[in-house]
This record gives sequence, structure tokens and C-alpha cells, in this order.
Amino acid sequence: MSDADARNAAPIAVGANPFSRWAVVAIVVLGGLLFVALLWMIATGTGMGSANDGKAHVEGKGLNGYAAFAGYLERRGYAVSSVRNEGALDRPGLLVLTPPAYADGEEIQKIVARRRYRGATLVIAPKWMAAAPSREQEEKAKTGWVRLSGIAPPEWRGFLDTLSVQVTPVPRARWQGAGLSGVLPEGRSVLSGAGAGLVRIVASSDGKLTLAGYMDDGGSYPGLENIAQDRVLHSGEDDDLHPTIMVFEPDLLDNYGMARIENARLAEALVRAAGLKPGDPVVFDMTLPGYARSQNLLTLAFTPPFLAATLCLLLAALVVGWRAFLRFGPPLAPDRVIAFGKHALVSNAAGFVRRTRRWHLLGGPYADRARDRLVLSLALPRGAEAERTEAAIDRALAARQPDAEPFSVIAARLRAGRRPHDLLKAARDLHALERMLIR
Repeated sequence: MSDADARNAAPIAVGANPFSRWAVVAIVVLGGLLFVALLWMIATGTGMGSANDGKAHVEGKGLNGYAAFAGYLERRGYAVSSVRNEGALDRPGLLVLTPPAYADGEEIQKIVARRRYRGATLVIAPKWMAAAPSREQEEKAKTGWVRLSGIAPPEWRGFLDTLSVQVTPVPRARWQGAGLSGVLPEGRSVLSGAGAGLVRIVASSDGKLTLAGYMDDGGSYPGLENIAQDRVLHSGEDDDLHPTIMVFEPDLLDNYGMARIENARLAEALVRAAGLKPGDPVVFDMTLPGYARSQNLLTLAFTPPFLAATLCLLLAALVVGWRAFLRFGPPLAPDRVIAFGKHALVSNAAGFVRRTRRWHLLGGPYADRARDRLVLSLALPRGAEAERTEAAIDRALAARQPDAEPFSVIAARLRAGRRPHDLLKAARDLHALERMLIR
């Protein structure tokens, strides 16, 4: 800024507010929204980094992930969600578990056991060892894409120890089951399961390998029995139990296999056989893959039914903020109840007497004060009796103006007054007498 501009610039008044009212509103509203958004992101984990990191879980978009499986079910009308809290694993519906190869088998067993009377559980075994794309592939690779570098079968000690998992090379890697058939994307290493209580649903084309099945544990599962390749005879069935479905060959349901329409149809057939229909919840677990998040008060604040209380608090804060905004600026100093000064004191005293209507209390004190002032002005003896003092004032008045009404008579009239008119007339006469004697 030049010197001329500086001289011509209007000075800022001392104490003036540098912000306009609407600027303050914008700052407060924007700050409040950002604060609430920050709390919501912390509570829900949104914006804390993507889980699309090449691992085998529902948010993985590489060959070994299951994002396509979840997306297909969502488009088919199922209520698909992912959970990162262990407490949410007991929700009704179908729970899809995708544990890593070296997960704790006892932990998997606890999750499945808690859900026996809550909903069906679909467990997908891991298979592939994934690595980041090579330098030559990085230019064309998208976020989350992986390079399959080997296999790592599951080792879940403590979970369904009666079953075993085998790795078998199959030249023609075809599968059949649930009235469908298709081709596996990779046949050099096919995972299959075997053991007591396993009922086959999906098998290899030659019928020797069980690629997917469910556990015959005493429950009644008519949907699964209709698509099972093995005939099961039950006794003492429990209609309240929900099934545990095992998918040993992950290429049936992962992104690698879901590129084929046959695999997508098989995925929905398994979900329907588990007793679900469009609109029912399908929950994908993110705790076993290593994305568990403990629940806290902030998380509960944004979770029903506590979300309603949070919204009420935010609404109350909005009302308080609006009320504070209406009083923006320096508040006016309130007037004193009793102001300073003799005039205010007399006015307050007169108002008090007027409200109480105690007029008879005014005459005597006023006459006494007038007598005291005259004693000082006329140099009369102090401490004398009232009658003698008033008689001395009458003699002084008679010496100056013989025809004037005596002080004692006016004072008696003032003390005897009961109406405001009588009191006011006597007070004026007394005041005139006082001025005449002092002058």
C-alpha cells in the first residue's frame, strides 16, 4: 500500500467488531460441522485409511478379495454390511468369515458356537499368498491389486478338528454342485476338505473332491439338503439350529472366481440355501483379518439407539448457539435497581411511601428537620426541649414579621396532616417561613 492509500484509508474505530454477523455465523456453523464430522469419523473409522490392501477380506479388490461377492449380493437385494467389532458378530442373518491362514482356530470356534441359534455362518478358507505387483505391473495395476505368489492352506487348530484340508492339482479344474457347474480359474492347486460330519455341496467334476459343504451337526437344514450331493439321514433334528457352511476352495467365491457368471450364481445359491432371501442381512467379518476395532462411548454415540440421544444433544447445542448468536456483541450494562445520588434516593423513598400509602409518617420528620436547620441558622441553644425551641423560633419570627403564622402552628398542622394535599400545603408554608428567617 502506498503512502497516499494509507492516508486515504478509513481508520478502524476503537472497539469496533472486525467481523460481520454473517461471517461469525459462517465460522461457527462450519466449525461445528467439522467437529461433528471429526467425531463421526473417529467413531465409525471412516477416513482412517482404506482396507483395500491386498488381503483376503470383503474390502479387498485383488484376486484374493471378496469385494465382488459382497457387491453381487448387494445388487441382488441383500442387506450387505461389514463389521469391525466383535460384539456385532452375533447379529442375525448370514455371517461370512474369511480368516487368514494362521488365524486362531479357537477364536473361530467361539464365534461360530455363539451363532448356532442366531444365524447361519459361512466360512471361506484361505488359499493364496499375495504379493504386491511387480515394478512392471505397477503402472497398470489399480489400488489393492495383488500378484499371486503361492498358496498357504489354513491351519486352524481348535476349529472343526475332525476335518482336514488337502491341496490337489486338478488338470481340468471344473466344479459342480447346486445344479450348477463351472471352471475354476486355477487348477494347479485346488483346496478340498474331508472328514466326519461334512456333507458335500460342491465337488470337483470327477466327484472325488469336496470343494464346499456344510456340517451335519443335528440341525434341520432343508435348503442345504436340497442342494447337497450326499444324502443325509437325520434323527433328533433341532429346528432352531443354524448351519455352518464350509467353502474350502476360495476361488469359488473370491474376486478371481466371481469373474464368471456361474460362480456368482453359486454364491447366491449358497446364501439362499442357508435360509436367506433378498432383504435379509449378510454380514462380512473384518475382525479375524486383523481390522477389529473396540467399541467405546464415542462409537455408541453414533450407533442406534444412542444415535437419537446424540441428535437431540446436537439440536440442543444448535438452539443454544442460535440464542448466543442473537446476543452477539457487547451486552448493554443493566440499570441499577437503586441509582446513585440524592435525587434517586429521594425518588425511591417517595415511591416506597406512595406504594405503602403511609402519608402520616412524613409530617413529623419533615417538621423536626426544619426546626433543626433553623436552630443552626438562628444560633439557638442546642439540646433544649422542642416546645422551648419552637417558642424561640416564634419570637424570632414575630420580631421580623408580626403578622406571619407562627412556626409552631405550621409544624403542628404538618404533623396532623393525613392527606397528601394537607401535607404538601403545610410543607410549602414551612419552607417559605424557613427561607424568610434565614434570609
